[in-house]
Amino acid sequence: MSRFSQPDPELGHRLSRRGMLGVAAGATAAALLGAAAPASAATGNATAATGSATPATTSGNKGRGRPVLPPGRLGIQLYSLRGKVSTLGFGPVFAELERYGYDEVEFAGYTQGSAGPITLAQLKRLARNHGLNPIGSHVGYYSDDPNAYTFAQNLTKVLDDAQALGLKHIGTASGPFRYGSTVDAWKRAAEDFNTYGAAARARGMKFYQHNHSEEFSFATDNPKVRLYDILLKETDPDLVHLEMDIYWAYVGQFRFSKRPDGTPAPFEPLNYVLRQPDRYPLFHVKDGESDPSNPYGYNMTDVGDGDIDYQRFISAVTRLRGHRLAHHWQAEHDNPAESFTFARRSSAHLHSLREKC
Repeated sequence: MSRFSQPDPELGHRLSRRGMLGVAAGATAAALLGAAAPASAATGNATAATGSATPATTSGNKGRGRPVLPPGRLGIQLYSLRGKVSTLGFGPVFAELERYGYDEVEFAGYTQGSAGPITLAQLKRLARNHGLNPIGSHVGYYSDDPNAYTFAQNLTKVLDDAQALGLKHIGTASGPFRYGSTVDAWKRAAEDFNTYGAAARARGMKFYQHNHSEEFSFATDNPKVRLYDILLKETDPDLVHLEMDIYWAYVGQFRFSKRPDGTPAPFEPLNYVLRQPDRYPLFHVKDGESDPSNPYGYNMTDVGDGDIDYQRFISAVTRLRGHRLAHHWQAEHDNPAESFTFARRSSAHLHSLREKC
């Protein structure tokens, strides 16, 4: 499976308690260095795939309150399961996700390695047969290769494929760094995104961008300006949407709450969403243990093993009037110790959360 055809500036320094691990990203394979879960995060092994969909799990806000997770809105980014897809194929992976209580899937490529070729029509049907709604897909932003499968090089093909799969959202996990990190560079990238958004909208889809932490850094020519704020301001809200990776946003908070000159510049990721909830149809739910000694502030974990308060975050969004079912929550771990275990435990934890009465 291929998630990126052109590495963005953050791909070379993902978190890891074990250090930097190289990951083969698949057919169009850019090297992506990711964060491995600590050994204590895995409570099972490869046989966990045969476990119950709702096992005893990590602590949550259990009780009599309404479930925090809206019905039918729990998905998973298949990049977390790329090894399983490559060796077992989509069918066995989808079967496990169905058993774990997932409702949706977000693609990171449409091939299945040694499991053999599969058409988009077959892939769509296979997901539906397992009760999984294909909700979105990550595609590269740009590449130096004119034949690359990216928005910049092959927009029509990217949208054709998304339409064939019945996707409602099509986006990129690449940062808007194509032209650099200046204010004007991000304005140019915003123009690109507006173009892709208009083309997607014409086909009944939403274009979106998924953040890492570098988006929350500052413009190199104006360190008073946060790059993410340029993206929000310069893109048309009707054409360009955001998929907040909540973990990376909090890493961004840790890294970039001061400007390069040391002056305070605090921000709260949740507030970005509450100010413009319609711009955030999708979220990545990944977790991390707080570790101030780590330059990124967190060590990535399975969902429920870390310190990000998902009871608070998801509740704050879904309690907004008209927004209970307006968003999609995709579990993810860049490098889980055992991906089926991660998927099972993350689903169980999120389903266990209850709103405070």
